[in-house]
Amino acid sequence: MSTIILFTIISLSAIGAIAAIILYFAAQKFKVFEDPRIDQVEENLPAANCGGCGYPGCRGFAEALVKSDDISDLYCPVGGNDTMSKVAEILGKAVEAKDPLVAVIRCSGSPEHRKKVNSYDGASTCVIVSGLYSGETACQYGCHGLGDCVEVCDFEAIYMDKETELPVVIDDACTACGACVKACPNDIIELRKKNKKDRKIFVSCVNMDKGGIAKKACDVACIGCKACVKVCAYDAIVVENFLAYIDPVKCKLCRKCVEVCPTNSILEINFPPRKVKPAQPVGEAEAKETPARSTGEKENDNNIINQEG
Repeated sequence: MSTIILFTIISLSAIGAIAAIILYFAAQKFKVFEDPRIDQVEENLPAANCGGCGYPGCRGFAEALVKSDDISDLYCPVGGNDTMSKVAEILGKAVEAKDPLVAVIRCSGSPEHRKKVNSYDGASTCVIVSGLYSGETACQYGCHGLGDCVEVCDFEAIYMDKETELPVVIDDACTACGACVKACPNDIIELRKKNKKDRKIFVSCVNMDKGGIAKKACDVACIGCKACVKVCAYDAIVVENFLAYIDPVKCKLCRKCVEVCPTNSILEINFPPRKVKPAQPVGEAEAKETPARSTGEKENDNNIINQEG
């Protein structure tokens, strides 16, 4: 009996030893080498895991940075240029500074301007509403006002205004991660270049209906009249599908387009108040409009009057 037990113990021990040796060589054969720089890069990322870089979390982005020969197209919107400079120093690669971005709400269709034509009773998400029908107003392109963008923002940089029923972006808190852009089913949120003093000019409308239909649905809708295109000296504005769009790169913030927009669909944000031109007295205005007459002309008029007399 004792011999059987001893033989069993020896057999199991031998099998265990052989299995361990096999597993060891298999692990050595198929082991995956991980570049230690991945950990270094990840430590310098903001750990937001927002996906704004296009990768599933900061770890995935760190791996992409280490494995890429050219990282010029890779960018962390949360960390910005400072973070990317640190990463470039670790990896010994070149990276160019990029203009910071900020989310912009391209819809001004508050209840004041966009009247409701029906009432929705169902799940409170913009995605479901957009999939079921065109919304509570006559504009099928505008904001549904149910706050999908607010729910996905990890930085508390956007909230719903109770009065306008539209989302509002807190520019200083916005990291341009793009989560709200992806969440909006009507594509009314756009990431635009953040200019000096956060000044921006953009068409706050995405309605692609013809002018009359768009204006009937919303008082401040773009009607595609091209008045803004005519006054823009920088070719920064195009009109497609009855909708104007201002290129944030080409725009020089001259504000001429704002002045000529008949529906006030172009917004100017964070600019100082416009200077009001003082009204001229009637006499001075007429004098400026009437050109001054020369001495010779006056003498000629007197001669004509004497001859007629």
